[in-house]
Amino acid sequence: MTMHELTKKVFMTEILKGMALTMRTMFTRPVTRQYPEEKREPFAGFRGLHALAKTPAGAMKCVGCGLCAAICPSKCISIYTSEGPDHTKVVDRYEVEVLRCIFCGFCVEACPFGAIVLTDHYEYSDYLREAFFMNREKLLSNWDRFMAGKKGEQYFQRFWRPLNADYTTPADQPVGRGGRSK
Repeated sequence: MTMHELTKKVFMTEILKGMALTMRTMFTRPVTRQYPEEKREPFAGFRGLHALAKTPAGAMKCVGCGLCAAICPSKCISIYTSEGPDHTKVVDRYEVEVLRCIFCGFCVEACPFGAIVLTDHYEYSDYLREAFFMNREKLLSNWDRFMAGKKGEQYFQRFWRPLNADYTTPADQPVGRGGRSK
């Protein structure tokens, strides 16, 4: 044991430093928010409860391609499709297990149609597990409740890239057979 360690043990310097810190902060105002009464707005880009996006006409954007389910690291998304009358894919069931989700946002990035979103809604506690099992109807109603109108449009424009506008040809770059882009 060194002399420094012996001095610490005899004079209890760590305990005295801790007591000094306690005395300094004892009479200051706490920074704790009283949650149900004092709510704060989620920050920009917050990833909360899932929703299935709708077109302005009110139809579901999802075509059942399954890219969101394929890229999901926690495998919480399940999509069940069938063939429609004109040989198109029809989404029969779209399910998300919210308790398994890690809210990474990969599903939103992978979707080429912008059909799934993570809303800024964060207050969804419940006593039953079934409440956290989102089916297609719940996900579509979440869009109506939390992302309808301009809010949904701004969500995709601000936070999820790339957009079609990102794939333009620069004006000074040659295009095709000796021609230039205009």
